[in-house]
Amino acid sequence: MLTTPPLAPKTVAALHRLGIHTLEELRQTGAVQTFLLLKASGLTLTKSTLWQLESLLNGTLPQEITQHDKTRLLAELKKHPPVAAFPPQEEMEHFMREALRQAEQSAADGEIPVGAVIVSDGKIIASAHNTCIADCNVSCHAEINALAQAGSEMQNYRLDGCDIYITLEPCAMCASALIQARIKRVIYGAAEPKTGAAGSIVNLFADKRLNTHTAIRGGILQEECRAVLSRFFQNKRKG
Repeated sequence: MLTTPPLAPKTVAALHRLGIHTLEELRQTGAVQTFLLLKASGLTLTKSTLWQLESLLNGTLPQEITQHDKTRLLAELKKHPPVAAFPPQEEMEHFMREALRQAEQSAADGEIPVGAVIVSDGKIIASAHNTCIADCNVSCHAEINALAQAGSEMQNYRLDGCDIYITLEPCAMCASALIQARIKRVIYGAAEPKTGAAGSIVNLFADKRLNTHTAIRGGILQEECRAVLSRFFQNKRKG
């Protein structure tokens, strides 16, 4: 178990809340990402906490970290994509099931079955699915439709603090829109190996040139999300 010293008691408590209890779990996350997660959880930190985390991984004292290592860590910190403390697994699965209902509606309408819901303060403020065929509009992906709904609901095109749950990894068009909307967290189900812009083909959310604000998490109910797509295309081939 992680204990004090070298970490402060409040830091250890915050790590436990993030699910990081042991040195091995800290090693899997890494010093830089752990530091950013602690900041995202609301802690006010100094660079000394980063040195402490790195020293734990190295089995050394914080004062033994070299200037070279400090420079390397700060460079990694600057380049690191946005991170966030994500909701509990049960909560993410709950909202993903709502997105799956939208995907099923999309399939029933003859559209590629992708669904999305946007959540603010624990409540769904937008639910949408693909309507490209019905609207004769290539931009009417589930995410774009959900952003439009949420913007109308919030009376603001910027959706700071909102999360979006999508059954399929967003494409470049949708990823760019989500970044522009300043969505806080993107949670998606199945990866999209052909056009995915959250890591499969490119990760626009990690490109610092785009002034990104959005953290991503994939793989939530991924088998269920894949199954909706598989059934749709199987039926389409049969038909």
